[in-house]
Amino acid sequence: MYDLVLRNVIYRMDPEFAHRFAVVGFRYGGRLLRALGGRRSFPAPPASAAVHALGMEFAAPLGLAAGMDKNGEAVRGLAAAGFSHIEIGTVTARAQPGNDRPRSFREKDVRGLRNRMGFNNEGADAVARRLARLRSGRKGGDVILGVNIGKTKVTSPEDAPTDYGYSARLLAPYADYLVVNVSSPNTPGLRDLQSTEALRPILEHVRAAADDAVGDRHVPLLVKIAPDLADEDVDAVADLAVELGLDGIVATNTTIGHDRGPGGLSGPPLLPRALEVITRLRARVGPGMCLVGVGGITTVADARAMLAAGATLLQGYTAFVYEGPAWPARINAALGSR
Repeated sequence: MYDLVLRNVIYRMDPEFAHRFAVVGFRYGGRLLRALGGRRSFPAPPASAAVHALGMEFAAPLGLAAGMDKNGEAVRGLAAAGFSHIEIGTVTARAQPGNDRPRSFREKDVRGLRNRMGFNNEGADAVARRLARLRSGRKGGDVILGVNIGKTKVTSPEDAPTDYGYSARLLAPYADYLVVNVSSPNTPGLRDLQSTEALRPILEHVRAAADDAVGDRHVPLLVKIAPDLADEDVDAVADLAVELGLDGIVATNTTIGHDRGPGGLSGPPLLPRALEVITRLRARVGPGMCLVGVGGITTVADARAMLAAGATLLQGYTAFVYEGPAWPARINAALGSR
């Protein structure tokens, strides 16, 4: 049924309009789903699917990657679809419109997506206000919520630590974990911040800002890296994460290693490199650190391969578009039998 809707309705929409339509649908339609089926509209995963990570109990491995709900508008509705956690963002210190349109593209032949959005979002102040309402609501406290933060486009690299720190200070009180995104290919110069010399002060500043804003608990801090890093740079980030005592690494973001036009590509073509990066990270950081495997996960076999490579948790987004709203619950239920 969903495949018919995809081919005859969704494919007829502009990709960015379809994205916006989906966010609004989960924002308001999620209320009906929750009324019919509790917090989840689809069957909950078995207890055997649970994962203990980042000091929390996740009902299952698979959560929603950043990029779908940039402003935290549809957290409860998306959780009702069966994701074990929702990561919103990327959120920047200041509101920004992102890059010029068109900036979102379907790569249907590989069931992938390509985007050059450029961190379009309402800014940390507006998102913090929305999350405060979410967390004060009757149904908002039980969703495991990650907040992905990035650099404002107009901020110079030298001022990046302060820029990230501003967002962290505002958003940490409402986050179950924070992710520093230095890996989007769509903000000029952003990926240069993955060098350990540039990354160290950002992570130190974010850690201090989060601790200052939330004194009564530890907000886990992770960094999100690109699949296009050379192996030695992956090792360097892993070593820095261990040195600074980070709680985890999210791997990977979209790739620019393609010939389909500007922007980062996600979906199945990304899976082989994402598996390589997770395998390398796990060998480097040891068994204790949380690794979030992202990139090309579509089938149960893909998910199990990512876990076998060393991922603690999983995230998806592109397959949610192509496989439909039952996809996360289906994957998480199957992983309970692994």
